[in-house]
Amino acid sequence: MAKQMTEMLKGTLEGIVLATLAVQPAYGYEITARLREQGFSDIVEGTVYALLVRIEQRGLVDVTKVPSEKGPPRKVYSLNAQGSEYLVEFWRSWSFLAERIEQLHHHIEHPQEGE
Repeated sequence: MAKQMTEMLKGTLEGIVLATLAVQPAYGYEITARLREQGFSDIVEGTVYALLVRIEQRGLVDVTKVPSEKGPPRKVYSLNAQGSEYLVEFWRSWSFLAERIEQLHHHIEHPQEGE
């Protein structure tokens, strides 16, 4: 199941990260930690960092550099207006898909009820 879960997450991780940032701005490691707290235990930091680069390039987040006690400044990501619009559309799409998948699952599990 782990491979299947990983594949499903690839298509939704962008929205999940943006939803996390909608709650509170964060830097990469914080985002990964929050996701793990939410049960996404197999999330790899490198995956999150690569995704953050992509959403920054697409203009979905604002980035502020904050001094770090160790090493270079940290990039703190916050959801901006364009990211908020994207997130609304993500939730709309997610709801649509989740409803259709649930209907399909119910129909397969209980085929006589539809007749």
